[in-house]
Amino acid sequence: MEFVIQEHRAKRAGLHHDFRLEVGDVLESWVIPKGVPLTSSDKRLAIKTFDHPIDYKGFEGKIEEGYGKGIVAIFDSGEYIPIDIRDDFMLVQLRGGKVTGNYCLKLWEGDKWLIWKR
Repeated sequence: MEFVIQEHRAKRAGLHHDFRLEVGDVLESWVIPKGVPLTSSDKRLAIKTFDHPIDYKGFEGKIEEGYGKGIVAIFDSGEYIPIDIRDDFMLVQLRGGKVTGNYCLKLWEGDKWLIWKR
């Protein structure tokens, strides 16, 4: 299974990362306002957003209108191995060019999750 982290310079939300995991026939997606943590000492907010189509994992370019208007570039991509997947918790091993290792996503409140490198 694949993952992608897109760097998104949105007009309203500013610079952030969109973190996407291929699950079935969609990309489950989170907005990470301060970017994906690269060290185990950081826990970051990750806001669950709508699932995206699989073919969006290769998208780079300009979003001209509506929610998310701005510039999107791929920050990193690769494969991931699911280790522990539940409704409110995910432990995955990421194997990307920049982002590698075990990452946890834990539901915190509503659509707010925490993400950290384990």
